[in-house]
Amino acid sequence: MKAIYTILLLVLSNVFMTFAWYGHLKLQEMKLISSWPLIAVILFSWSLALFEYCCQVPANRMGFSENGGPFSLIQLKVIQEVITLVVFTLFTSFLFRNEAFLWNHAASFLCLVLAVLFAFWK
Repeated sequence: MKAIYTILLLVLSNVFMTFAWYGHLKLQEMKLISSWPLIAVILFSWSLALFEYCCQVPANRMGFSENGGPFSLIQLKVIQEVITLVVFTLFTSFLFRNEAFLWNHAASFLCLVLAVLFAFWK
């Protein structure tokens, strides 16, 4: 059960992270924050990133094997990176439709899947 909760928290944290890092670009494109000064955009992104940390820190604490979780530190990091790229790709596909998904992007994802396989290999 801890593995499922850890992964769900990692997914949720990455949704907040991706929107905090890149959402302002879409909001600017939509002319919702185009007149905001840079410091306001930074504070807006930072406030969203707080929610990322509210999910990320518990996920790492719960998932880490030395705290009774199912994952080693390296496994947690590899899982996190794969989730980050999947969330980012979905975010980009739906909000930035002018970004093309090319063959080398698919090859990169295959390498990530292999990275997860190797990280969990006993």
